[in-house]
Amino acid sequence: MYLKPAGATMASTSIDAITKILETSAKIVEDELDAELNQLKQLDEDDLERLRERRLEALRKAQKRKQEYLNKGHGEYREIPSEKDFFSEVKESDKVVCHFYRSSTFRCKILDKHLGTLAKKHVETKFIKLNVEKAPFLTERLRIKIIPTLALLLDGKSKDYVVGFTDLGNTDEFSTEMLEWRLGCADVINYSGNTMEPPSMTQKSGRKVTKLEKKTIRGGGLDSDSDDD
Repeated sequence: MYLKPAGATMASTSIDAITKILETSAKIVEDELDAELNQLKQLDEDDLERLRERRLEALRKAQKRKQEYLNKGHGEYREIPSEKDFFSEVKESDKVVCHFYRSSTFRCKILDKHLGTLAKKHVETKFIKLNVEKAPFLTERLRIKIIPTLALLLDGKSKDYVVGFTDLGNTDEFSTEMLEWRLGCADVINYSGNTMEPPSMTQKSGRKVTKLEKKTIRGGGLDSDSDDD
């Protein structure tokens, strides 16, 4: 009489158990799908009409909310003339990104390009810029020492800052997606990506990547994160 080895019997038992678990799981999923299909089949014309109405109402509300944002200056990246205007702009919008810039700092121009793109994409957020030379009181109050700096504000209060390009991969050639991710980490935009992991920093071949070095802040003046000033 032939006897199977004990190990073979145990392996066979384990496979049978796993097979039964998989079959049970598949049956549960199948039953759930059948229930959903049956529910849809039972909907009459009135039910379908109510579903359409709810969908249309949601679209109307979204469009109305978008128009309200546009009326407040959202949807475009624009410069405000003075620090007095800053307070009124921030007061009327829940989410604001303000670029504190200086004309002679070339890295401010790099930010301008990306912010212009994001302003059109994230209408829920107001994107503005302010020349630090016209806002000495505000730059002192917000403790802005490095140019460029992005002040990220929620409900009229400063939530976070993006100082220079350190948080953006420490390179002049960061992507718009990288800046979008950084703003999403501060909840200042409605970000649908994974805030726990930044987007890829893949660079185009043949292009020079300029690394940034954090400069020492001297006294109470404004330092520049640009190495050509």
